[in-house]
Amino acid sequence: MMQADEIRDLSVDEILSRLDDTREELMNLRFRSATGELTDTNQMRTTRRLIARLLTVLQEKEREVEGEA
Repeated sequence: MMQADEIRDLSVDEILSRLDDTREELMNLRFRSATGELTDTNQMRTTRRLIARLLTVLQEKEREVEGEA
């Protein structure tokens, strides 16, 4: 799991790319959960938290750009 400090070191494009990948992973986890294949239900929780971290850092970076303008 990536920490917020590690995410802050990424560029905006990299964050957006990871966000897309993580959302796709969450969708796959939901399908696996619905079909009964998911054994570790904690994965969904950690994936949702990672998405929240990515969105938070992305929003911070957008505010930095707005503040400079």
